[in-house]
Parts: sequence; C-alpha cells; structure tokens
Amino acid sequence: MATAPEEKPTIAPIVGPEDPRRFTDSGIEIERLYDESDVAPGLEERLGEPGGYPFTRGVHPEMYRSRTWTMRQYAGYASARETNERFRYLIEHGSTGLSMAFDLPTQLGRDSDDPLCLGEVGRTGVAIDSLDDMRRVFDQIPLDKVSTSMTINAPAAVLLLLYELVGEEQGVAAEQLTGTTQNDILKEYIARGNFIYPPVPAMRLTTDLFAYCRERIPRWNTISISGYHMREKGCSAVQEVAFTLANGIAYVQAAIDAGMAVDEFGPRLAFFFNGHNNVFQEVAKFRAARRMWARIMTERFGSTNTKSQTIRFHTQTGGVTLAAQQAENNIVRVALQGFAAVCGGTQSLHTNGFDEALALPTERAARIALRTQQILAHESGAADTVDPFAGSYFVESLTDEIEARAGELMDKVEELGGSVEAIPFIRAEVEESAFGYHERYRTGQDIVVGVNKYVTEDIEMPDILRVDPESERQQVERLTKFKQDRDHEAVRTRLEEVRAVARGEGNLLHPIRAALAEHCTIGEVCGVMREEYGEYQEA
Repeated sequence: MATAPEEKPTIAPIVGPEDPRRFTDSGIEIERLYDESDVAPGLEERLGEPGGYPFTRGVHPEMYRSRTWTMRQYAGYASARETNERFRYLIEHGSTGLSMAFDLPTQLGRDSDDPLCLGEVGRTGVAIDSLDDMRRVFDQIPLDKVSTSMTINAPAAVLLLLYELVGEEQGVAAEQLTGTTQNDILKEYIARGNFIYPPVPAMRLTTDLFAYCRERIPRWNTISISGYHMREKGCSAVQEVAFTLANGIAYVQAAIDAGMAVDEFGPRLAFFFNGHNNVFQEVAKFRAARRMWARIMTERFGSTNTKSQTIRFHTQTGGVTLAAQQAENNIVRVALQGFAAVCGGTQSLHTNGFDEALALPTERAARIALRTQQILAHESGAADTVDPFAGSYFVESLTDEIEARAGELMDKVEELGGSVEAIPFIRAEVEESAFGYHERYRTGQDIVVGVNKYVTEDIEMPDILRVDPESERQQVERLTKFKQDRDHEAVRTRLEEVRAVARGEGNLLHPIRAALAEHCTIGEVCGVMREEYGEYQEA
C-alpha cells in the first residue's frame, strides 16, 4: 500500500469534495485572500530585472515586445512524405519552428523491418530508418531558414547526424543549423520507458553529443531537459520543477566530468516543461524554475556566462489534461495552458490539437491549435508587457512556495547520490502523485468538466486522423530496397568502427556519422551499441 498522499508536501491531499479548503496539485493550500504579509521580505532582490540575474522576470529585457515566442507545432506521422506535407502545411499557416515526432521503432533504435515493430511503424510519429527518410522529410524545407526540434532520446545522436547530413546535401553548413535534440535519457528511465542502453553508456552518448555540437554545430541546443513527460506520468508542478532541475544537474556534472567547462556547453542547454490548467501555479512554476537554475549554475557550478545561467524552455500544453469526452472543451483548456506559458515567459510553445485524446491531430485540429497561439500573441495582451503577473501577492507567494518545496525535494535526490542513483525514488514519487490525481478525480474533489461533472449522455466523436496501414508496408518495402542498393562491405566496415569506439574511447558521433553517410540504418547503428552495452532492464 502506497503512503497516503496527504503526507507528502508536494502532492495535494485527498480530502474529498465537501472539504472547503483548496489545494494546487502540489499540495499548496490556496488562501481565500492574499495580501502583503504573504510575500516574504526581499522580493526586489528575488525579482531582479528582466534579462538580468536571477531571471525570475524573464530571460530577455524586452521579451515578446521585440520577438514573439517560437510557435513550434509538434508533428510527424506515417511516412516521411506525409510528414513533409504536414510540416509544409504548418509553415504555410504561420508556424515559425518545426517539432518532429518519431514513431516508437525509431525512438527505440529499431528499423521498420524489425519483427518486433510490426503494427507500430508510423503510428505515433514518422518512421525514420535511414538518410533517405530524413532527406524526404525535409524535401523543399531549407534547413538554414527553419529551426527543428526533435523529440528523440536514446538514438538522439543518430537523428541529429542524419539531419546534419541532409543539411550538407542542401548546401547548408553545420554552423548554420539551429534546433534542439531532446536527448534527455534520464526522464525515460523515470517516466516514459523509451530507453535502450543502461544509464552509464547512455550518459556517455549524451555528453559526446555535447562535445560534437560544440565542435561542429555550435548553434544547436544539445539537450532539452524535460519535465513534460514526468508531468504527463502524473507528477505535480513542484515535482516537475524539482526532478527536471535535478536531472539538469546530473547532465551538467556528467559533461564536466567528461572534461568540458561549464560555460562551453551551458549556453546550449534547453528545457521542456508542461502547461497545465491552473494558470497561477503554472506561471509561478516557470518563474521559480528560472530563478533556481540561475542560482544552481552560478553557486554550484561557478558559471560566469549569463547565457549558461538562463533557463530557456519550450512548453507544450498538457496532453494528459485532454479529455476524449466533449473533445471541443479541450480548445479552452489548451488556450488557458498556452496563456499561462506565455505569461510565464516561455521561449517556444506547442499547443495541442483538441482531438489528441482520440488520435493524432487532424489538419483542422492542428490549424486551430496554431491559431490559438496566434490569438494569444496578437489579441490577448499577454505579449505586450514583461512578466505581467509580477507583484501579485498570490503569484509571488506561489513562486516562493514552489521554489522552497522543489528545493527540499532536490535535496532528497542529492542525498541519494543524484538523479542517476535516485531513479527508483523519483519514479515512486511520480507514481504516488499520479495515484493522488486519480483519487481526487474519482471522489469528485477535482472536477474535470464533461468527464466527472456536466456529463452528457450523447457521445460526440469528431473526425479523427487514421494512419493508413499501407504506409507501413510501403516503408518496409523502401527500406528493403535501400539496404539492397548499397556497398555491403563498406557498411560492415563502418559498423565495426562504431563498435571499436563503443568498446574504447573517443567521441562516438564521428564513427556514427561515417556509418550513416555510408547508408547504414538507425537499427544497425543502434544494434551495434545494443550488443556492446546491453539493454536497460527496469527493476
């Protein structure tokens, strides 16, 4: 039996719907009224100025008055051709950045013709097996004019190198490429499960990517340290901040241990947070995270570069908050979540399609999601001033409370030896929070409109996107031909070069790049490392 959630200061207690008290999901009790006495002394120092330490008020002095956040809509499904069409559709309708979703086989470093992948090819994202697939995805999309975020972790290095090779084919120098690889393997062990290798070799790949980009792709964000998926798994806002920053500490320390100086790689670290419905807590969460990271980088790691100290982050509205019942209600939820992210100072934003509790978004849903961002930018007033909630007794109190509670939780992770050693503890905390969510919903303490209150008997089923099973057959057919039409001896040689570096020392990305250029596939490259390192097994 799990410990009762009410004993945890980072999880809302289960008190039932008749209790007059109000709590955020992090267990912070909301008072009837806030006044000056609820804000601790020294607020001016904690705030600073926008663009200045400790960055509570934002990472740029002008924020959206000088440049609107990047509207980066997440997309990808079925084949490279279909994903290319969706990317071009989004760009034509005003999207200012691309975010690439991969199918499960790609995320797990397996080729589409692997028997384990039957029925999964192209389902949750685009299938990428080879350089040819990456070339098709970005056909007629100039990589020197668009930034691309890739939601990929265990095989992150492989996908980045394919992107670099396609850029090279387009005549775009690596120094011109901009974008982000998620590359956050720790949260896979904690919340998501799409890992391949054990933590030690996985962390080696992460820091090898840091070093490679410093050398060859200097404008690339080498990692997106992600709280998003832990929130999707069920953690609270405080836990999201605590575990995301704890993982960030682990990556920084690993890079330092690998011989890099903090301000050599620190400016290219990025973060990824979830946006939920409680606007005030979400705004406070973003502000607290910025302040905490600035202090961590200066006080713990000795950073002197302000670009290393600023927590630049992408936000995606909460997929787990979307309901299949009365699906169009999700448009309102997404608008609130996007508003919170903008008021909290996000650098880029993805707004979910209202139909995503049912399937991948249709073109109509994707367009409404993008238009939601555009309305926020041009009609809401949220972009007109920096840090619009600053000075609110309520929001400043919440910001301080989130910082304090997240700090206590990070101390526990530290006592256990850091995030790598604390994976079982973090996973258990997230699962306990998820249990609390369920119980509060089940008892009616937390209301979800159209799901456990204001329910209608009529089932509303919008048109949904259906991936044609034929696309899987065609993908496997293309892959078979790709493997036939190559120099097999050269492929074997390049894969053995990857194996040799995996067994020894050196940066793995260099032999992997050579292998991909020689038409080795993702499954073959990851397969070599899988043989050398083994696969991570959950306890």
